[in-house]
Amino acid sequence: MAYYAMPLTMSGAIELGRIQMALVQNLDRKRAFMDLMKSAIAEFLEGMTGEAPDFKTQPAPEHERSGRA
Repeated sequence: MAYYAMPLTMSGAIELGRIQMALVQNLDRKRAFMDLMKSAIAEFLEGMTGEAPDFKTQPAPEHERSGRA
């Protein structure tokens, strides 16, 4: 799954999309999925604010993971 969230928390995170993890075991496919999610939210946010977001991708904190990550 891909989420947009504030730094260091998943509280209030917005789900952007999901894909079966078996389909993204290949690192190129995983990167392509992540790039698609980033570009989609970047376009949306830039349209709303007039500024492109500065992404810092990081895993969710262990205590906030769903167990399906």
